[in-house]
Amino acid sequence: MSAIESTKPGAFISLSTAADLLGISVHTLRRRIAAGELPAFRTGRRIIRVRVSDLEKMLRRVPSAERWR
Repeated sequence: MSAIESTKPGAFISLSTAADLLGISVHTLRRRIAAGELPAFRTGRRIIRVRVSDLEKMLRRVPSAERWR
């Protein structure tokens, strides 16, 4: 079970935690938020959180070779 699967789907996590889970930088997450690809929520003046379920939606499955045969 991955770290994303072990977290509650409706839970909010910090950008640094989300970046660690996905193996990408916080800067990349901020770019996705700015582009409108990832919904985010501000919980204070500087604190930004994202939903785990939104992170899962952002991921795309890579097609396998068997699918193209």
